[in-house]
Amino acid sequence: MDLTISIVVGFMIIGALYAIHAKDLLSSVIACGIVGYSLVICFLLLKAPDLAIVQIVVDTITLIIMVAVVLDSSREESYSKPDTQGYISAVTAFLMIVVLLYFFAVSIQSLDILGKSSLRMAKHYIENAAQKTGSANLVTGVVFDFRGYDTMGEAVVLVTAVIGVLTILRIKGKK
Repeated sequence: MDLTISIVVGFMIIGALYAIHAKDLLSSVIACGIVGYSLVICFLLLKAPDLAIVQIVVDTITLIIMVAVVLDSSREESYSKPDTQGYISAVTAFLMIVVLLYFFAVSIQSLDILGKSSLRMAKHYIENAAQKTGSANLVTGVVFDFRGYDTMGEAVVLVTAVIGVLTILRIKGKK
């Protein structure tokens, strides 16, 4: 699993670097999508499907909005030259998507069957959450008391998505 995560993180780094240096804004948005969906694969491999669901929703909505904005406006920045290697970029993006789909399939197979948990803490949560948290709602008690860092991680995903949108669209503050 460590090797798989290392390969996926390598794709994330390559996608992020390409997103920064791409001359075509649509290519940059697609590269950001590769980074986001790679993060989904990492979350699944680390057995955090709740974070993966949040990331996939945020990334999909963000991609739809960014692609719509880029297609509605100019695809290139005013100071950049046209990309002459469009065919190579398309083939590379296609190959990266195929490899990421393969790792997505591998990570899905490593998840537990729905309703069956291999985590040792699941039984402890169910039996002791009401007494330890004082919450009548088991889900609320577990999310906010036992899994506070996990909830914070989901918030980090949302903030990172907003920062990514602002970075890709190169929005500048008022002067």
